[in-house]
Amino acid sequence: MAAVDKMASNFGLGAFSKATDLKKRLWFTLGCLVVYRLGTYIPIPGVDQQVFQDIFNQLNQSGGLLTVLGAFSGGALERMTIFALNIMPYISAAIIIQLLTAVSPKLDQLKKEGDAGRKKINQYTRYLTVLLAAVQAYGVAAGLESASSSAGAAVANPGLFFRATVVITLVGGTVFLMWLGEQITARGVGNGISLIIFAGIVASGPAAVGQLLEMGRRGSLSAFAIIAFIVLAVGVVAFVVFMERAQRRIVVQYPKRQQGNKMVGGESSHMPLKLNTAGVIPPIFASSILLLPATLSGFQSTGGPEWLTTLNAYLGQGKPLFLLIYVGMIAFFAFFYTAIVFNPQETADNLRKYGGFIPGIRPGKPTADYLDHVLTRITVVGALYLCAVCALPEILRTQWQIPFYFGGTSLLIVVSVTMDTTAQIQGHLLAHQYEGLIKKSRLRGKR
Repeated sequence: MAAVDKMASNFGLGAFSKATDLKKRLWFTLGCLVVYRLGTYIPIPGVDQQVFQDIFNQLNQSGGLLTVLGAFSGGALERMTIFALNIMPYISAAIIIQLLTAVSPKLDQLKKEGDAGRKKINQYTRYLTVLLAAVQAYGVAAGLESASSSAGAAVANPGLFFRATVVITLVGGTVFLMWLGEQITARGVGNGISLIIFAGIVASGPAAVGQLLEMGRRGSLSAFAIIAFIVLAVGVVAFVVFMERAQRRIVVQYPKRQQGNKMVGGESSHMPLKLNTAGVIPPIFASSILLLPATLSGFQSTGGPEWLTTLNAYLGQGKPLFLLIYVGMIAFFAFFYTAIVFNPQETADNLRKYGGFIPGIRPGKPTADYLDHVLTRITVVGALYLCAVCALPEILRTQWQIPFYFGGTSLLIVVSVTMDTTAQIQGHLLAHQYEGLIKKSRLRGKR
């Protein structure tokens, strides 16, 4: 067994208790997440919470974009608090900037400039986040003013002052969460933005389990159905973990070269190609587009124009046409986003630049064609995997009447963030053990 493997096998409570820096990082991360959760209970001024709760429940039953966003916000949107927009404007801005990088020569050049270019791109992302948050906040304010239920209007005093208050409050909440996520990334453990979304999703877990048990108590679900659902949940989580870790390793060989009086190089490495290169982007795009009509009509007391009502009738959640278009859009965006983030020609050029080659494949265009062929094949499997996981909650809601989402984008985010954070914790423990070995060793020249 290698030394690194032996050290990794020694990870336990003893090693964790001695890692002082890691414990400080974990406490800092936990404190930031507690601050985030407390902010999800501070309401926006001027909104009748009881009326909005009735409106949200109505939208939740009919299905809409708010249903998906509510799962990410950890109840902040349902309660219409200062963190109602959550960190989603930042996610949207990051995706837009990434897409523009693939088509804009200026942004592509910034990306290749190293740390300075990355800081500039991050600055553009922050500016775009504020702009998107302001637009979305104004849309929320206008929607709240026009929203009403049998209990009355959601806003008692609509007008310019109310809209300005909502925009400033929601934009400020999003900017604060963006700053908080960056602090977690720099001084805590894991990716701060991902952990904020993770905390919002996990926060709804106990309520979902309570709903499931309450349905069993009332007799809506049999004991066998509850046990079958638990077994299914465990199996789906294990399947998602396996697929997220799956990768195709392409062997890369580097030739030997003369350096002084000896030959160096000649080692072989591998290029890992993930099965799901696109991550959670395809389901987010697909659900946002398909659920937008239902959201627009839900905020209007009359249901909107006739064409919008007809469109909602055909594209209702759980309907066959909705599932068909949803699955098709996920598959399309899986291929589209993979083509953006991975450029086979650029990868082949970099291999040739550093002297690497794939055994049996000529450098240059043949290597690019080979990488494109392999990537296309594994993306087919990845797209099918995404379609299956994302169609699962729709089937559970329509066939089993499960009143909450299990699967889809939420499950993918939870599994991915958990795996990434665990890997970073192991990295910190490994670094701590290396530091301990260096301190205990008797190096020549050490005093």
